[in-house]
Amino acid sequence: MPDSSAHADPRPQPPSPPAPGDCCDSGCPLCVHDVYHDELARYLHALAQWRLRHPEAVADG
Repeated sequence: MPDSSAHADPRPQPPSPPAPGDCCDSGCPLCVHDVYHDELARYLHALAQWRLRHPEAVADG
C-alpha cells in the first residue's frame, strides 16, 4: 500500500509569477507570462490531484 502521508507526498507549490521587469513587451513568441500561465495550469492540476489523495487537507484549508 503506498504511503500517502504529507511527508511522502508534499503539497505542490505554486510557481513564482514573473517580476514586473521580466517581460520586455516586444511580443516574444514565448513570453514569460505565457510560461507562467502554463506553469500555473500544471500547478492547479497537480494541486487538484493532490487534494484527491489528501481529503483531510481540504477540510483544513
